[in-house]
Amino acid sequence: MARIGTDILHAADLLRAGKLVGIPTDTVYGLAGHAQKTETLKEIFRVKKRPQDKPLIAQVDHLEKATGFVKNISNHARILAEKYWPGALTLIFEATQEVSPVMVSNGKTMGLRVPDHKLALDLLGQIEFPLAVTSANLNGQASPTTAQEVDEQIGDQIEYILDGGPSLHGLESTIVAFENKIPVILRPGAISEEEILATLNLKLSH
Repeated sequence: MARIGTDILHAADLLRAGKLVGIPTDTVYGLAGHAQKTETLKEIFRVKKRPQDKPLIAQVDHLEKATGFVKNISNHARILAEKYWPGALTLIFEATQEVSPVMVSNGKTMGLRVPDHKLALDLLGQIEFPLAVTSANLNGQASPTTAQEVDEQIGDQIEYILDGGPSLHGLESTIVAFENKIPVILRPGAISEEEILATLNLKLSH
């Protein structure tokens, strides 16, 4: 099984080398890898037994670190990022050519998030690249909220799990895209649609 610990520098070294690491976030534990290494991204899908048509989400420690990977950051996106990042919100942006095709959905977009977890942010601050992150469970199984639950599901497939204690939410992030500048909830999560729209001074359409 995987080694479990709190060594951020060791986790960062493994990620730089293209290895996969289990990491804590504020929502659930994630399976993380270097977002610019295509072979690493393929390994995430293999370990998780995740369908290839379900894209991965990138995590960074602040929006500016992602400026080379996304374009057309709208005012609405900035407002939501300023309020909910770090937090349980994933925003969908148009991806640049710097992003591996494995990270891109429909050939053009990618999800981005800043997790509200000190250990995860410390790790992201140690590395120079975004992390590709998906929940650290086998496809179809419950998302893990502790390092031990990660170890039980995929510990035989990875070297290291960064232990940040129990996850706060136990619920995945809310995913928000923008169509004609209007926010669209692609996946309900820890932040409600009402909160998202109220932040933007918009009303429910139903």
